[in-house]
Amino acid sequence: MDKTLEMRVEELEQMLFLQKNVLSFDEASKFLNLSKSYLYKLTSGNLIPHYKPQGKMLFFERADLEAWLRQNPIKTQVQIEQEAQKYILSNRPLKK
Repeated sequence: MDKTLEMRVEELEQMLFLQKNVLSFDEASKFLNLSKSYLYKLTSGNLIPHYKPQGKMLFFERADLEAWLRQNPIKTQVQIEQEAQKYILSNRPLKK
C-alpha cells in the first residue's frame, strides 16, 4: 500500500513538473538531462537562455530550453539527397 501511494505521489509530482513554464536550476538540469556543473558552465558563458531576477538564482523558461535543444538539427540522408537534387537541377548550366 505504501509503495502504491509513493508511486502515485511521484506521478503527481511528474505531472506538475510537466505543467510548469518556468523551471528552477535543478528542474532545468533534470529536464535537459545535463549535470549541474555543465549547466552552470553554459549559463556562465551565456550559451543557454536563462534569467537571474535577483542576481543569484537561475531560472529557465521551458520554451527557451526546448528551442535551445532544437537549434542544431541533423538532416537525414533523405533530406540531404533531396537538397542535393534540388541544387543540381536549379544550378545546371544551359546547353548550347
